[in-house]
Order: sequence, then structure tokens, then C-alpha cells
Amino acid sequence: MIPLHAKGHLRTALWLAEMGLPVLPLREGKLPVGNCRACTNSACGDRPHMKAAGPCQCPAPCHAWGAATTDQTVLTSSAWSRAWRQAGAVAYHPGGARLTVVDLDNPDAMAWAREHLAPTKVVATTRGEHWIYRGIMQSANGVRPGIDIKSSMVYARWYGPGTGNITALPDAVLALVAKEESTPPVRGEVDSSLTTRSTWNESLATGCRHNDTFVRTGLNRGLARVAACRDQGAGSTAYGVARFLAKQHTACPGPCDLEVLGRHVIEAAVAVGVPEAYAERAVTRGFNAVAVRAS
Repeated sequence: MIPLHAKGHLRTALWLAEMGLPVLPLREGKLPVGNCRACTNSACGDRPHMKAAGPCQCPAPCHAWGAATTDQTVLTSSAWSRAWRQAGAVAYHPGGARLTVVDLDNPDAMAWAREHLAPTKVVATTRGEHWIYRGIMQSANGVRPGIDIKSSMVYARWYGPGTGNITALPDAVLALVAKEESTPPVRGEVDSSLTTRSTWNESLATGCRHNDTFVRTGLNRGLARVAACRDQGAGSTAYGVARFLAKQHTACPGPCDLEVLGRHVIEAAVAVGVPEAYAERAVTRGFNAVAVRAS
């Protein structure tokens, strides 16, 4: 039998699912329910829409944000009943609803947001606020002191409906992740997954007319478009993004190090299930469709 408090969490989850938010239960400590034995240590290969794009079809709420769903039949299934018995809170996958959460953990972070970010829906949390924007982007932790970005491939705890109206994702938020990618991570802090790979650097792109912020803002917009194609169209979107990025550099004498930007687009497409070879061809075709001297 599901305890009364857990039934309340399930009712909340069903209500959120009706509004289009993919949800999952959290146990005590804001942690997701642990994977079943078959899924432990990703032995199952992970779910199809995760970064590994594996074959897992586990009926239980394994893989944290990867299990988030709007399917009420799944939420009320016997496979999820044990999770609801353990539930201490409800979470949702912002990227799955094409949303981005700016998680502000202290008064200084909130003061910075009020000064630099566009007004939007604000939800009070236990330590600060969630500012919620319409649009999807790459997630990252520690983009500024006390500020995390939660969108694709993460979950956010549900604290309530908040106040205000949701507005479009502003460039200032996209730029936070661009800045975070260009800064070496501090030992012990969680950092963006792409920081372990090559990143665009204007000191290497010696023939580029654009600065670091311009290039990274355009790249992040493109990655957000690819990440939003969870069900279909990611390959063709990757082609369009590559073509868009190439067009930005048609007036540059070159080189502009577009190969590095292309790798980011390929990785974003692979993360939503596009075979790597197909993603590489799409990006190459996009670049080749524009005459640039920016390789």
C-alpha cells in the first residue's frame, strides 16, 4: 500500500503530467530511485533517448531523468508503485518540456539574476529560487557562484507553480553556459560534459572575425535546436545548424576552426539517438552547402 504522503506526490505527478511535464519520484535527499539490478551501472545499455542512446525498455523508474514520463499508465503502474512508496518529492525533466531552469541557490545569485536576466516565472525553493524560461539548452553546474542551469538531461525538483509568466530563454542565460565551457573546471566541482572535449577558441581560429561570446552563443542556440528533437528530425536539424554556423563565417578570411563546432553538433545529435555516422554526414553536408574559407 502506498502511504498517504506518497499518494500526494503521485497526485502531483499526475497533475504535472497532464500539463506536459515529464515527471519522476525522488526519494529522501532529492535523489532519484536507485536502478534495478538489470540497469545497475548501465548494464542495460541505458534508455534510447539518453546520451548513450541504448536499448533499455525497463518498466521501472530507472535512470533518473531518463525515466521521466507524462504517461499516466506508467506513473500508476505496479512497476512504479515501490518508487512512490519511497517518494519524498516529485521532480521533472525541464528539457523534456522544452524548458530551462536557472537554479539560484543563495541571495547573491538571486540578486545577480534580478539585475542581469529577463523577468520570467519564479518559484521559491528551500535555498533560493528557480527562474523558468521557455526553451531548451545544454545543462551545466556552477556557471556562476550559486547558479546551475537545468534543462536537457537533468531533473529539477518540483516546488510549486510559482509566480509570473514564463518568457523566452534569453541570450544572457545561453551565454552563461558558453562562459562556463570556456573556463577550466575547479577540482571537485561538477562541470559540463563538453568541457572534457575540444572547445572553440578564438586564439586558434586566427582568421575568424568573431569573438568568443558571439560564436558560443550561436553554437548554444544550435545545440538547443538539436536537443529539442527527441523523437525525430535531429539529423536534418543538425544539417541546418551546421549550415547556419557556416553562414556566420562567410566573410571571414579563415581559418575559423569550424571542425570543433561541428563536433559539438554531432554529439548533440548522437545524444538524442542519431547514429554517429549519419550525424557526421549531416554536419559535413551543412558545412559544404556554404562556401566558406573557415575550416
